[in-house]
Amino acid sequence: MTTDGVNLRELALYVLLAVTKEKEHSHIVLAAVLDKYQYITKQERSFITRLCEGTLERLIELDYIIGQFSSVKIHKMKPVIRCILQMGVYQLKYMDSVPASAACNEAVKLAGKTGFQNLKGFVNGVLRNISRNLDTISYPDETEHPIEALSVRYSMPEWILQQWSSDYGLQKAKAIAEAFLGEGRTAVRTNQMRTSPEQLKEALNSRGIAAERVVLDEYPDFDYAMYLSGYDYLSAVEEFTDGQFMVQDVSSMLAAHIAAPKPGDYVIDICAAPGAKSLHAAELMRGKGMVEARDLTGYKIGLIEENIARSGLCNIHAVQQDARILDEASLEKADVVLADLPCSGLGVLRKKPEIRYRMTREKERELVLLQREILSVACRYVKPGGTLLYSTCTIDRMENEENTRWFLERYPYFSLDAERQFFPDEGELDGFYIAKMISTKGCVG
Repeated sequence: MTTDGVNLRELALYVLLAVTKEKEHSHIVLAAVLDKYQYITKQERSFITRLCEGTLERLIELDYIIGQFSSVKIHKMKPVIRCILQMGVYQLKYMDSVPASAACNEAVKLAGKTGFQNLKGFVNGVLRNISRNLDTISYPDETEHPIEALSVRYSMPEWILQQWSSDYGLQKAKAIAEAFLGEGRTAVRTNQMRTSPEQLKEALNSRGIAAERVVLDEYPDFDYAMYLSGYDYLSAVEEFTDGQFMVQDVSSMLAAHIAAPKPGDYVIDICAAPGAKSLHAAELMRGKGMVEARDLTGYKIGLIEENIARSGLCNIHAVQQDARILDEASLEKADVVLADLPCSGLGVLRKKPEIRYRMTREKERELVLLQREILSVACRYVKPGGTLLYSTCTIDRMENEENTRWFLERYPYFSLDAERQFFPDEGELDGFYIAKMISTKGCVG
């Protein structure tokens, strides 16, 4: 598919190589490509997005299928050829609007265009053979080999499925893995310092953008979030550039909502970038008090400052600070400390599918130690009677409930006020964990 000299599959191949070979982040690379080629149609942008995200979501299954028809082992293939085949198989199996002949022919052209003229025949043979036999491919038996079968069917590494099965049971692990293959709508939070949810919904509807208010029975006063669909790209939506709303998953919004900062409070967000929770806290404080949004690097501080500027809020500022290093000036000063810490990210696989292929048990254990190190520092900023809100965007007990138990045993001056694990199979929410802890005495000593 080519438009105005732009080959859409070639752009998709560029994204996939950047993610799988160069280890870049899919949402960043894809956004950059779509931003560069804004002149292509909405349908063409949707095609690129679907092909990139879908292929990344299904890599294990796609490699399993290719492996049954290729004389060359997957791991021995040139990265370009492997990506071309993965894209081709994804189109054959999951994109009904793409004719099989087009999926095969365009893959062969891509092989030649990327300098692999000698492998065009190989690509053609593998894809056409798969196309002819797609309906008869055999998968591992779920009864005899449940973890292997689920791994292939849902493209989830076996170690992750084993861990979820241990934590929540096999059927829940299956439901979680299946949920990550579903398509979610864009969740946004109304900036109530600039508009009301009703006014924002009306304005978006007038532009042809569907805006559905989010209702959570568990949190009846949570009334400022919406799911959007039908827009082209957000940077063209005036209400977005004007700071009337911010993109943020609903479960992530609940972090500041549950922390419940009050007007006049002093809030420290220790790992704040890109600033969604900090800004949410500042809004809940109705512009009064101060939120200090901290993060490690100048780049991350820049992201926070960009969002602060767009929001128009004045009771928030960004500070470059390593969360692992104690800031003596902040001891027992904060009414609320938000600690949304670096984690395995296994709760946001709908948005960042490549995380599943990069995370390992060893990396996760290292993250647990980092989380504990940071919590041991962050708790010292909480004043007596203040709140420490610990959250992660993952669904593993080791990083979540077990860390909270460890913290409460180590710092008995804190008591658990609320705890919630959100799962992606419970609706359109990301997998997300929240623990709200209250200081009764402080823990400077």
